[in-house]
Amino acid sequence: MERIADLLAAGPTRSFEFFPPADAAATQQLDETLDVLAGLWPSFVSVTCGAGGDGHDRTRDIVTGIGRDRPFPAMAHLTCVGHTREGIAALLDDYAAADVVNILALAGDPPDGSAVSGDFRYAAELVEVVRDHPADFSVGVAAHPEVHPRSADRASDRKHLAAKLHMADFAITQFFFDLSDYTQLCDDLADLGCHRPVIPGVMPVIWPKSIRRFADMNNSTVPEALFARLEALPAPDRIAAAAEAAAELSQSLLEAGAPGIHLYTLNRPEASTQIAELLHM
Repeated sequence: MERIADLLAAGPTRSFEFFPPADAAATQQLDETLDVLAGLWPSFVSVTCGAGGDGHDRTRDIVTGIGRDRPFPAMAHLTCVGHTREGIAALLDDYAAADVVNILALAGDPPDGSAVSGDFRYAAELVEVVRDHPADFSVGVAAHPEVHPRSADRASDRKHLAAKLHMADFAITQFFFDLSDYTQLCDDLADLGCHRPVIPGVMPVIWPKSIRRFADMNNSTVPEALFARLEALPAPDRIAAAAEAAAELSQSLLEAGAPGIHLYTLNRPEASTQIAELLHM
């Protein structure tokens, strides 16, 4: 399976993110979405796991299934929260045995704001464990253009991210809506001597109410005019308008030197296919 570090070295990437389905109907929806988006020949896809570290087994099963059945690599999200070193080592063994070579190492969110449990507190600790595994994983980490919600300030956030990125191969950002947030992040990292690729994550606002809730959780700034316009539209028109706005941001990011675009699909194909068409991906 191809390593994301190598794909980035070859040129701009296009990638999609999915979450593990909760039931049979959602599983069928994800399969149909994968069928449609496979036609866009993504560089790679990624699969999340739930809050509190829930769902690593489901993530593993989906990622290994994609690696077996699809013509593109899948990256597994791996979180600190609620996990022991032995449990993480076992998951890494499973991934290595299935020829899954791409891991996104995350701190993760405690369920319902409860105290952090498990053997890890910071994603950097998880990166160290992945690096120590005999398999040669390509390791990514998360970046927050508008600063991690648990960071004390921008300066400490950037220093922590730079230190984490020096251990990893690349970063993927949380979603954001202002180009300057991304370019400022890259400038801040460069000032700290960190030049690892940072792939921007782009969220088409197909469900404004849900995405507003996600933004509140991540301290992401919502463009009120865009959200108000999309909330007033019927579903088909809203998806088309959301795709157009996301494509405009994506084009600006690529022109600013972004090493690729990572689209948050919410397990639906419509917006992503329209974005790809607008970008000629």
